[in-house]
Amino acid sequence: MNYAIVSVTPFEQNCTLLWCPETMRGAAVDPGGDLPRILAAAEKHGVTLEKILVTHGHIDHAGGVAELAAQLAIPVEGPHVDDRFWIDGMPQQSKMFGFPDVRSFTPDRWLQAGDSVQVGRQTLEVLHCPGHTPGHVVFFHRPGKLALVGDVLFAGSIGRTDFPKGDYDTLIRSIREVLFPLGDEVEFIPGHGPMSTFGQERRFNPFVGAHG
Repeated sequence: MNYAIVSVTPFEQNCTLLWCPETMRGAAVDPGGDLPRILAAAEKHGVTLEKILVTHGHIDHAGGVAELAAQLAIPVEGPHVDDRFWIDGMPQQSKMFGFPDVRSFTPDRWLQAGDSVQVGRQTLEVLHCPGHTPGHVVFFHRPGKLALVGDVLFAGSIGRTDFPKGDYDTLIRSIREVLFPLGDEVEFIPGHGPMSTFGQERRFNPFVGAHG
């Protein structure tokens, strides 16, 4: 599985292009905005976008979903249905955070733990990791030991839990009981900031690490 990270929105959110090297068909994960930048990256790498994947319903991750899906006529998969209230409230989020008019959307497929999604000939496992939002999902490519964790975990930090229906204890359980058991060697792309590994965070992250 190949990938490229595209920083989008004033929140510098990591939109990730994932693609299958055999077919060069790919997915845009969390296209929060700045769609010309995302499309330019896909063209640069020779990737044909075939779907949109969404980790959770916050506007910096999902604000460009409706427009990109309409523009390319491609389906949307994710997040978990428990984030429906965030997606339905996308227009209100856009006013609150000063984004241009942003439309809500209904995914073609809500996801839950145990599901899988296809990108070209590659398979990603779906993990439900609530806490930052109740419907947050993580996409895991087991053969490549790569996880796209949205705003669950960051290098040296964790996701905020002070938004509606966020919960700190639930987030910590998601990280320790769902993500860390995948293996120390797994690299992850967070929603913001640099990549890291679960091993690095398990050892040193002050919130969930060995000394946290």
